[in-house]
Amino acid sequence: MTKSILTVLLTTTAMMFAVPAMAQQCATGPVTVGFLPKLDTDPYFQVAKLGAQEAQKEVGGTLIQQAPSQASAEAQIEFINNLVSQKVAVIAISGNDANAVAPALKRAIKQGVRILSYDSDVAVDARALFINQAKGDSLAEMMLESMAQLINNEGEFAILSSTPTATNQNAWIDFMKAKLAKEPKFAKMKLVQVAYGEESEQVNQQQALALAQAFPNLKGIIVPAGIGLPAAARALEQAGMIGKIKLTGLAPATLIKKYIESGASQDIWWNVQDLGYLTYIAAQNLAQCKLTGKPGETFKAGRLGEYKVGPDGEVVLGPAKIVTPANVAEFKF
Repeated sequence: MTKSILTVLLTTTAMMFAVPAMAQQCATGPVTVGFLPKLDTDPYFQVAKLGAQEAQKEVGGTLIQQAPSQASAEAQIEFINNLVSQKVAVIAISGNDANAVAPALKRAIKQGVRILSYDSDVAVDARALFINQAKGDSLAEMMLESMAQLINNEGEFAILSSTPTATNQNAWIDFMKAKLAKEPKFAKMKLVQVAYGEESEQVNQQQALALAQAFPNLKGIIVPAGIGLPAAARALEQAGMIGKIKLTGLAPATLIKKYIESGASQDIWWNVQDLGYLTYIAAQNLAQCKLTGKPGETFKAGRLGEYKVGPDGEVVLGPAKIVTPANVAEFKF
């Protein structure tokens, strides 16, 4: 085969598989928004969807929510492609892996789809906005402070995270490690292990018990994942270790209310329905070119008031709270 014929064949093949770039048009009215959570069975994302549906009734448009049954980037990529084929104008994704899903999101952008992330960010160059439930550093600090309160600033504790690639959890863990290393008030606290529950109730239960067995002097576990904290609490309760091992982290407050009231656990939480509400309104603004993700832009988000875009396109819903026996009644989810 001559060089010229080979060149033609290679060029033709590349053209066949290339994704043609399409201009992102400014919508003149409400559009279809595709929500892509980490996992379809996580009640957290179902409550966020309720907020999105509330916003959809107020501002119009169409809401589609689809998610994989396994919390992996590979599974999310298939759903990204499905949403593009359904001709959604915007995809709102909670990333299972910030970088692994980025190529698929960039292909979606070439197809004219706008991208924003919520709950868990993706690569900055693969989306326009990130709707963050609370400042990551503040959540990490609150979880560490909560653990310190529960174990009187002394003793061994572990972290039971979701997956090794979860963007938000990894950032929180790094922040906590840095605080432990440099702040004198945490000098007597020792992080003995970071384990992973893999977004599975059963695995979280197994890992909580494994941590308790591996570290007989374990005083507490931080669980920065909504499925993991209730699962760990139930496992420790059944094993007769709840209270001996204190728990804190992120979870719907109602799911661990009895453990909070007994003093065995605390919780760091926010209004999850508001997160979905804000994400849907931001998505509509993005589609209509009222937002681009440029720092300093502002927009009105219905009953939540006005928001401002920060560095790297981040919009923060608001501060979280440490849920204790004194305020647990405030939280309806």
